[in-house]
Amino acid sequence: MAPPHSPRKGSMQYWPRKRARKILPSPNWDAIKSDSQKKLRGFICYKAGMASAFVKDETADSMSKGKKIIVPVTILECPPLKIFSIRLYKNGKVAKEILAESLDKELKRKVKLPKNVKKMEEIKGDYDDLRLICYSVAKKTEIKKTPDLSEIALGGDLEDKVKFAKENLGKEILISNIFEKGNLVDFRGLTKGKGFQGPVKRFGITLKAHKSEKGQRRPGAIGSFHPGRTTMYAPMAGQIGMFTRISYNNKLLEVGKSGEKLKNIKNFGDIKTEYIIATGSVQGPAKRQLIVTFPLRETKKQKKKNYELIELR
Repeated sequence: MAPPHSPRKGSMQYWPRKRARKILPSPNWDAIKSDSQKKLRGFICYKAGMASAFVKDETADSMSKGKKIIVPVTILECPPLKIFSIRLYKNGKVAKEILAESLDKELKRKVKLPKNVKKMEEIKGDYDDLRLICYSVAKKTEIKKTPDLSEIALGGDLEDKVKFAKENLGKEILISNIFEKGNLVDFRGLTKGKGFQGPVKRFGITLKAHKSEKGQRRPGAIGSFHPGRTTMYAPMAGQIGMFTRISYNNKLLEVGKSGEKLKNIKNFGDIKTEYIIATGSVQGPAKRQLIVTFPLRETKKQKKKNYELIELR
């Protein structure tokens, strides 16, 4: 009889399995390319919940082309963004940062603001890149008042980025000016936290026989005699959830403003600002803040999908 063989339990792509240091992740903006338009490459949004969308399938070569089907969708509220500061980069490091003049008072709960704020000056010098520190105007939603801050990159060359920053300083930036219906997007954020769990739930190991000693829901062995220590490869109990993950290539079914149809969402409430409806599921519980970005690597299968939204159920 051949010795029993089983592949390892749990992916080593994500390690260590511990809670993320911050709620909003820091994307690799150099890898994310927006379209040719000069605008932000990402946006801060809040997950409202999931629904079933009644759509008409207009996808070419689809078996259900021309038919009405039901697809799972996620609804996300997207309050406007404002510019907190402008960061100028040189050789991959922050060379200069210019703070915006007019800032909301709710920012005092999030960051310590300087007393003397310098006025916006002409951006002169040989810089490599320009990025914006943006914050969400969360007080316009029913979720909370304290805004969330994140660094977001811009598309275009340096002159286009400087022009965009000057034009939108002190103004509200809407998601309808960034993304359009039919775009593919990625969602970056934290998964739902589930606390301290055992190896069966955490790694999917098989339960031992019912007559096993020292417990069923644990590994049979956690290592060899030599080396005389437990390695990181042994499936052990620990934290699960609150991990930074990415949901790739979700299709936007709709980008719209608040209306009567999106009210009394369970665990969320009413949508007061602009929103997006994306196909599929998105990580995190209701009210979780996420960063929606242009796709890192779009696929042909997802790109050619064409759905016409009829109603939400």
